[in-house]
Amino acid sequence: MRAHFQKLAEHVATLLSAGEAFTLWLQAENTDFVRFNHGKVRQAGEVRLAALDLALLRGQRQAEQSLNLSGGDDDFALLDAIVPQLRAALDDVADDPFLLINREPASSERVQASALPASAVMAADIAAAAAERDLVGLLASGEMMFGFANSLGQFNWQHSASWNFDWSVYAHGDKAVKCGMAGSRWSGPEAAQAIAEAAGQLAWLQRPPRTLQPGAYRAYFAPAALGALLSMLNWGGWSEKEVRSKRSPLLRLVEGQVRLSPLVTLSEANAAGLAPLFQQQGFSRPERVDLIVEGKHRQSLVSPRSASEFGLAGNGAAAWEAAESLEMAAGSLPTRDVLRALGTGVYVSNLWYLNFSDRAACRVTGMTRFACFWVEDGEIVAPLSVMRFDDSLYQLLGERLEALTTERTFMADSASYAGRSTRSQHLPGALVGAFHFSL
Repeated sequence: MRAHFQKLAEHVATLLSAGEAFTLWLQAENTDFVRFNHGKVRQAGEVRLAALDLALLRGQRQAEQSLNLSGGDDDFALLDAIVPQLRAALDDVADDPFLLINREPASSERVQASALPASAVMAADIAAAAAERDLVGLLASGEMMFGFANSLGQFNWQHSASWNFDWSVYAHGDKAVKCGMAGSRWSGPEAAQAIAEAAGQLAWLQRPPRTLQPGAYRAYFAPAALGALLSMLNWGGWSEKEVRSKRSPLLRLVEGQVRLSPLVTLSEANAAGLAPLFQQQGFSRPERVDLIVEGKHRQSLVSPRSASEFGLAGNGAAAWEAAESLEMAAGSLPTRDVLRALGTGVYVSNLWYLNFSDRAACRVTGMTRFACFWVEDGEIVAPLSVMRFDDSLYQLLGERLEALTTERTFMADSASYAGRSTRSQHLPGALVGAFHFSL
């Protein structure tokens, strides 16, 4: 695919008229999908996809077209037909005062050899570990490729392989243990251990559920639950444009009106994630962008458009200025000691249906879901009935944050609409002194 993409870029260059420029953005994948139900493989398939975005530019005008590639010679004929259409469209579009593309070519290549076995091997490991348990889930594994090229001769390429297993072990009714695993290397024994640990929680789900009265309770957020809370900040929390327009949920933090716990350090760890180290306008992404350091806001994500509009230096963010490889620094609480440190309170494994209840106060509401437990004196005593919470991240990650775990979990977004997602999180668990349930 790399050679084909490079030839396509060279071909587009021959189609330009005077004063025109182009950019090409490629996202491609070779992915195997395996669906499990009752611990057995129920469906297997593959996706071979190559999506190309072509932008034709003239001055401050731009016209774009997205197309799917076959990988054959007909792709060149397709470009022959599309370039004149985009040229005609340029006559009708207005100048874009904030259009900014990379004028200083910075080519790069990052190829990581696949360390993954065949998907059939991975599926066999999962099925063997599931045994007779009612395990349901979806395994996605394979190569992902990204490319950028422009009329200035810049060429960027990234090729890697990864896997993501989104799964649950079902108990009864609405009770299940939901988990996720991801990475660039596969270990059958580690997968088996994770499945066994999840299955070990099924006995607790057989007990009568505990319904709590509305109020504040000590709580431990497993990495998946903490990830759900932090994902809310991708709705403008890291965006420079949202800060400038006064819509950011972290505006009070940015302006220094509030401060989070010194335990909180969050970064966009591009080098450690799955997303490419370059973006659609051809700008390179730094290996790390520190967003919050020891509770204080350090910087926002700045896209080329925001950089142009506000006269700033960009830092490789995509147009939506959301974190794609979010990483949180670890703490000092060993995971094995979480229940003892919690004492009496709520063990929160997963959250869902999250939304802002008060954006300006960074206040979030949502529901508990799956394998959430009531804990007394460091022992799990009952599953928790589904509860609604309403609380501020300024508080949960601020004065109420008591500890973060020393171990962190790498989690990848399992979405595959229009292609496998490259978003990921690398997070610890979090112990807080109070978590507010509203009903």
